[in-house]
Amino acid sequence: FFRNFVMSVLIETSKGDIVIDLFVEERPKCCINFLKLCKIKFYNFCLFHNVQRNFLVQTGDPTSSGGGGQSIWGVLKGGKYRTFEAELLPRLNHVKVGTVSMADNGSGCHGSQFFITTGENLEYLNGKHTVFGEVAEGMDVLTAINEAYCDKDGRPYQDIRIYHTLILEDPFEDPEGLVVPERSPSPPPEVVKSDRIGAAEDIDEFKGKTEVEVKEILSSRESKANAHILEMVGDIPDADAKPPENVLFVCKLNPATTDEDLEIIFSRFGPIVSCEVIRDQKTGDSLQYAFIEFENEEDCTKAYFKMDNVLIDDRRIHVDFSQSLAKVKGVNRRKLSSEEDKKVGRANDGLATKKKDIKGDNYEMVFEEDSEPPQDTQDVGKSKEQKYKGREQKDERRDHSEEGAGRRGRPGDRHGGGRDRDREDRDRPSRHSRDKDRHHERRNEDSQHHRAYSDGAKRSERLGDDSRGRERQREGRRSRSRSRSRGRKERR
Repeated sequence: FFRNFVMSVLIETSKGDIVIDLFVEERPKCCINFLKLCKIKFYNFCLFHNVQRNFLVQTGDPTSSGGGGQSIWGVLKGGKYRTFEAELLPRLNHVKVGTVSMADNGSGCHGSQFFITTGENLEYLNGKHTVFGEVAEGMDVLTAINEAYCDKDGRPYQDIRIYHTLILEDPFEDPEGLVVPERSPSPPPEVVKSDRIGAAEDIDEFKGKTEVEVKEILSSRESKANAHILEMVGDIPDADAKPPENVLFVCKLNPATTDEDLEIIFSRFGPIVSCEVIRDQKTGDSLQYAFIEFENEEDCTKAYFKMDNVLIDDRRIHVDFSQSLAKVKGVNRRKLSSEEDKKVGRANDGLATKKKDIKGDNYEMVFEEDSEPPQDTQDVGKSKEQKYKGREQKDERRDHSEEGAGRRGRPGDRHGGGRDRDREDRDRPSRHSRDKDRHHERRNEDSQHHRAYSDGAKRSERLGDDSRGRERQREGRRSRSRSRSRGRKERR
């Protein structure tokens, strides 16, 4: 029956018109609900209260809260008929942009709210929200709604509303008790008193202005933005600061032109406060530009109109009003330093001073390679590990000195064994390595003596008195053999 009809609805919004084709064969109950709500003008002045870019745009709630709305049977009968059960079969998916679907209320039922997708392949919406149509015309209007500026809750800052709905074809019979209004209703008071920018309000600030005026407005905004950036990085004292109007900037000067020459030439327009040719700090050579400050602005203006492109010392100079804020910057910094130097530790010119000295055991003092630290600060900042190493080196030197003294006292050593040892140590690469080698050598000798002593003690304990007796017997045999040998020699 429905194959011969094209069910479509025209929705007029504050952004334009959208035409929706309905899937009456697959979703008859949803289509009846939507068509009859449009027929009684239920959707008029409904707000697009949920706009999520590249996802969906949602409407159909007269309260604009996201929790209102009811089905056509709820409007006619009320009570338990406020919602109806979702139609999920046959399965229709949210595949393309412009898919129209009824919004689920969280319990598998639908009321009056619906949404239009602005993204593709939204698979996580399948099986929860009933697809019942698609956008046939007005994709540009849908794109404009999708790109609206919204707050954190997804509500546009400028209201986007449905003004009117028009049914192009409706083959369904009206339910019992349905009353169709003769004309569209007037907007309710809450729509007129919206706290957002009105849907019909024109916010095009450039409307009615020429191209030149638009460029001036944009350039003014850009210059203000740049001024704020310069203020944040510290290049200018204030974004609203203006350069002095009694100072001229003169460039393209001859390197031979001096301050006195410029002062004499420009003094005919009025009294001059200062005249300075900017020079290189190291070489003193002229950088070929200067600043001239007059006592009053009128004299400065006269010099600007008269001296531009004038020939001075075979050079055509260029004169313009100064845009430098160096002096203004200095004044502001001097004021700041005089008031807050004691708090922030700045110098008289407002620049940062030396860093505060940090005292404590957790910091080390850093010196140049050639310089030596002062005597009263040599132990400042030593860590526990450094102190331990120092004590260990002292103990090693003490042990080596005792060892050298013992060698010098040995019998048969004419000059003392310590001197030969010192001569060998002088050939070593460094004192630290020499001490380290001595320490290891001393430890090896001590360990050998200890092992020998312990081995001998163990042996003596095992042998006991029997070993001593055997030694005496051997000595007796040796003495008897010696006496026999002496007797033989005497007989001969």
